Amino acid sequence: MLEDAQRAPARPPEPIDASPTSNVQRMRAILGGSAGNLVEWYDWYTYSAATLYFAPVFFPKGDQTAQLLQAAAVFAVGFAARPLGAWLMGLYADRVGRRAALTLSVGLMCVGSLVIAATPGVAAIGIWSPVILLLARIFQGLSLGGEYGASATYMSEMAGRERRGFWSSFQYVTLISGQLLALGVLIVLQHLLPEASMNAWGWRVPFVIGALLAVVVFWMRRGLEESKSFEAAKASKAHRSSTWLLIREHPREVATILGLTAGGSMIFYVYTTYMQKFLTNTAGFSKDQATEISAATLFVFMLVQPLFGWLSDKLGRRALLIVAYGGGALLTWPIMTAMASTTTPLVAFGLILAGMLIQSGYTSISAVVKAELFPTHVRGLGVALPYAIANAAFGGTAEYAALWFKAEGMEAGFYIYASVVLAIGFFIALAMRDPRKFSRIAED
Repeated sequence: MLEDAQRAPARPPEPIDASPTSNVQRMRAILGGSAGNLVEWYDWYTYSAATLYFAPVFFPKGDQTAQLLQAAAVFAVGFAARPLGAWLMGLYADRVGRRAALTLSVGLMCVGSLVIAATPGVAAIGIWSPVILLLARIFQGLSLGGEYGASATYMSEMAGRERRGFWSSFQYVTLISGQLLALGVLIVLQHLLPEASMNAWGWRVPFVIGALLAVVVFWMRRGLEESKSFEAAKASKAHRSSTWLLIREHPREVATILGLTAGGSMIFYVYTTYMQKFLTNTAGFSKDQATEISAATLFVFMLVQPLFGWLSDKLGRRALLIVAYGGGALLTWPIMTAMASTTTPLVAFGLILAGMLIQSGYTSISAVVKAELFPTHVRGLGVALPYAIANAAFGGTAEYAALWFKAEGMEAGFYIYASVVLAIGFFIALAMRDPRKFSRIAED
């Protein structure tokens, strides 16, 4: 049974420095990790936010759906690079340190954003234009694959036992903030520039901003304090992280993360990245309306993450996961069907927000649930690798799959697909023990 994944560890936890982490130290660590996480996800989501404008530049052939489909394919390939980045950066985080991995990942993202901002369109350099775009997204995928595991591990270890769900929820606060910032920059540019300028060069501006912000965060992260959990594991020198060690000693934990991430990341990307295209391409809203509706729902979604994280500290992680996956499996079809036929922005806002609130039971505790399943010496790799694999397979392809179903004339088929994947996550949540009660993080 999957509940075995949360049974007592085979080895006793590493001894942790008994001196408590002060509130100032904890806040500095959370804010430092959060700032970098925000910039990383801003850079990543800028691609999706600006797709409506740059898709014709890199993929000029076909109608809007065909252009978006090609851009979504590149988006999915970027996700495919994330498992490799998660593997490399996860090992790096477990062997060298969480701080070192966080610093390296944001530096890599900076380079990827600059390349996208500077790449000419097909009209100027032909086939090399989409090829360079693809390579830049692969580079960003390597970066982000490492970012998630390193930041989730670091923030969970620094959060403290009593409020671990609350503080670690800020990983998704900053993740959503990154996407919200990407949309906000796009909205400002839409109001400042005529559409012709946006299509010609305005879409490049958000990528330049992201690269500059990444440089600032790179220097911030160099000054972060390392977690006591990692320092204790490093001092003991008893274990060395490896892929084989992770698979051999923690197969059920790995399987649990794969199953939970599949549905959680897929429906997250449906509501947060694909929805902008869905509102334009299916519901018939204008580009400006779709962007503004997406930004408004994301803002509320961001604000409720700490509330759900706090609830997990009181009620347990498992209860929230059951609600998120069970509710998602039951309500995805009616929510998506209703949105496809609505013409009122307020109704569209309410429907999207309803779906997002249900999924907050997963997103708010995504980081801490994964981190609590593993001992320190394999935690960075254990959090990063299975998450990245499932995220690439289901989250990264969500937009492509939705557009494919639409192109084939059976858009509702995607709603069924999404509901089935969420149902799998529901049964995994039912079977697992509560990570809060059986946490492997041996820190205050």
